[in-house]
Amino acid sequence: MHSQTVAEHWLRHLPADATPSATGALRITVDDELSHERRLSVLQPVDGVGVVALTAAVADELGLVDGGEIDRPALEAALAGAALRLHGADHLFFFPARAHEPLLQEPVPPHIRRLTEADAEAFAAFEGEASESDLDDAYVELDHWLVFGAFVGDELACAASMYPWAGSTLADLGVLTLPRFRGRGIARQTVRAMSAHALGLGYEPQYRCQLDNLASVALAQSAGLTRLGSWDVVAEHDAEHAE
Repeated sequence: MHSQTVAEHWLRHLPADATPSATGALRITVDDELSHERRLSVLQPVDGVGVVALTAAVADELGLVDGGEIDRPALEAALAGAALRLHGADHLFFFPARAHEPLLQEPVPPHIRRLTEADAEAFAAFEGEASESDLDDAYVELDHWLVFGAFVGDELACAASMYPWAGSTLADLGVLTLPRFRGRGIARQTVRAMSAHALGLGYEPQYRCQLDNLASVALAQSAGLTRLGSWDVVAEHDAEHAE
């Protein structure tokens, strides 16, 4: 089971009495406290009913009613009719609550440490070797809230970073290993070391990846993260339309 922090952020729209529908219908929840970028999202927990969370304005535009249900084909049709679309679902991974303390007690390997501005040269060399698509997908930046790296000799082989998620105490992480250093378990070690540090600061590590990114799914599982469910959100340019 995941922590209360995870449940309060991600499962707050899930009705206590909700049970999965035989048809896979999604429960509709209207919430006007949602931010502009999150004004329409779809959460499908591993265990439990899926939820469409949206503002009243978007609900009116789509013809949806708070507390009602809608199946996915009908939701897709409603979105298309309003010239809206979803960005594309991500897996949501977290450490089980019972894994927190062992992770905090785990020794950090000597080749892994926190990165700072003093590592700018090594990080620049790392970025110079990585492909543009890998950099975009991982979204690892030296100026993020928390950054860790793994070295092989003097070379930065793997970098991972975190930033607080949506004003919460969740910390969203990204990680990238250079191709020639892959297959050694370096990313797993780096994710665990950085996650332990985040937990020590009072933040809950969160790992997202696209549904078809099998390598990232395998990394999450090897690092000890378990899947909460999948989450999708209105695409950014469509969020502007829904204003």
